[in-house]
Amino acid sequence: MTFTVRVTDDPAACLAVRKEVFVVEQGVPEELEYDADDAGALHVLAVRDDGVPLGTGRLVGDGEAGHLGRLAVTREARGLGVGAALVRAIEEAARERGFTAVELHAQTHALGFYERLGYTAYGPEFPEAGIPHRAMRRSL
Repeated sequence: MTFTVRVTDDPAACLAVRKEVFVVEQGVPEELEYDADDAGALHVLAVRDDGVPLGTGRLVGDGEAGHLGRLAVTREARGLGVGAALVRAIEEAARERGFTAVELHAQTHALGFYERLGYTAYGPEFPEAGIPHRAMRRSL
């Protein structure tokens, strides 16, 4: 399957992917999934060649570090490199905005994924929307 990753000014497709992955699959309450950061975030979308959304992520922040968040890949696209491509696109956007690092809160089952992309976990495990997470960081 081939796909492209792009920054989008219309986050509707991104929100639909997040609903499918986080709300439906993982049981995150909708009122926790969507927040005030969505309005000002840079949203990145991965789409199949026929335009079907496969994954999304967002970048928010100020200061030296951007925050990568809400990274979600549809079930059909997992294991195809979509997640890694989204992370790299968000990192590039962070560089363009002058950030020197990217931080994120990773679900603990995804720590290995982010470690393979150069992120280092720090601090204790903590719950977010009832799911165990760890903070991670990568210098750019």
